[in-house]
Amino acid sequence: MFSRVLIANRGEIALRVLRACKEMGIETVAVYSKSDAGARYLDLADEAVCIGDAPPAESYLNIPRIISAAEITNVDAIHPGYGFLAEEDNFAEICEESNIVFIGPSSEVMRKMGNKVQARKIAQEHRVPVIPGSEGPLEDDEEALELAHKIGYPVMIKAAAGGGGRGMRIAHNDISLKNMLALARNEANAAFKNPAVYLEKVLEHARHVEVQILADRHGNCIHLGERDCSIQRRFQKLIEETPSPGIDNDLRDKVTSAAVRIASAVGYSNAGTIEFLVDREKGFYFIEMNARLQVEHPVTEAVTGVDLVKEQLRIAAGEKLTLQQKRVEFHGVAIECRINAENPSDSFRTSPGTITEFIVPGGPGVRVDTHAHAGYEVKPHYDSMIAKLIVHQPTRREALACLRRALGEFVVEGIHSSVPFYRELIQHGGYVSGEFDVRFVENLIESGSL
Repeated sequence: MFSRVLIANRGEIALRVLRACKEMGIETVAVYSKSDAGARYLDLADEAVCIGDAPPAESYLNIPRIISAAEITNVDAIHPGYGFLAEEDNFAEICEESNIVFIGPSSEVMRKMGNKVQARKIAQEHRVPVIPGSEGPLEDDEEALELAHKIGYPVMIKAAAGGGGRGMRIAHNDISLKNMLALARNEANAAFKNPAVYLEKVLEHARHVEVQILADRHGNCIHLGERDCSIQRRFQKLIEETPSPGIDNDLRDKVTSAAVRIASAVGYSNAGTIEFLVDREKGFYFIEMNARLQVEHPVTEAVTGVDLVKEQLRIAAGEKLTLQQKRVEFHGVAIECRINAENPSDSFRTSPGTITEFIVPGGPGVRVDTHAHAGYEVKPHYDSMIAKLIVHQPTRREALACLRRALGEFVVEGIHSSVPFYRELIQHGGYVSGEFDVRFVENLIESGSL
């Protein structure tokens, strides 16, 4: 096992990894930007190193500075968390060349699965359905128009590299397709330094279902069930839950088996997520793989009892999976709300500033992952998420009751937050019944129902 790990991230996920390391007896090195100097979680690390100014390009995305911090603090490995460099194959490769273990998949596998066009081909080769669309990156607008006419509008334009909803646009006709292609290419280039995009048919009324996998370096690969991430806005997830209320056991077996098949085919190791869309006819289609830990990993931890960060560390250290698929047990229902510093009443505009009061809920079945506190300053340079509220109960009905109670206890003052929005959303009949799709929130907002 590692003796010292550098955490190449900030905020909630840096604290989450730090805690896992401490429980395993591993020393930690935290890195931080000048803007994050003084953050309380930094005091919990064995050592903290400033890596630059507030803009991510000068700190959390600055590979030379992170590698330098790793070398001067003599770490064995680097945990990238999620976001920033977590899916940057170049970073993983530099770690490998520097004889520092990257806690994640190999750079080669990351490169394969990080390109969505190539990932689609791999899925098809291993009998996993994909959404009708382009076979490769679009060469020009004319090719896009021809394909759109063939598969029918609406169509989705997607960046070939990266994720997180960036470089994605929906087009409903030829005019919007031309406009959206330009916007998607520009956004993809700015976010991933790669303007390549491809086209997919938009599945109406689809659910977003993803499968958590764990794989070691010895050829063992298992799944830890699925998560439903259909409650989202502008391709950004808001609420995630497991198990999905929209699929039955037969479909669950098919989706999870397909996920393991894809991960095994590419020689994947560590924690990863295979994402699918599921239509009303229970057809499922591979969309992408996230070669990292997900924001929503706590719901899987709740129902399985598996600490995914600790498993990541063990796998990266070369250990075999101790879990066998037949011994993975699932208990109850878990739901997570992402608590963001944003103003739902003002088009969800981000709300940086100082939190004057911060009271998190507690009690049976409630977990809150956060680095925030009263007096904490939410920075404008980074993602707006300040906490994750997770509830776990024996049934979905009980989980929803627990979630309502917990959101009622959650106090965030001094800035706007998404807490009031969630209090209203989870009361809606469509959400309570579990009859929702990826357009559910957007439709409610557009109709003025939220």
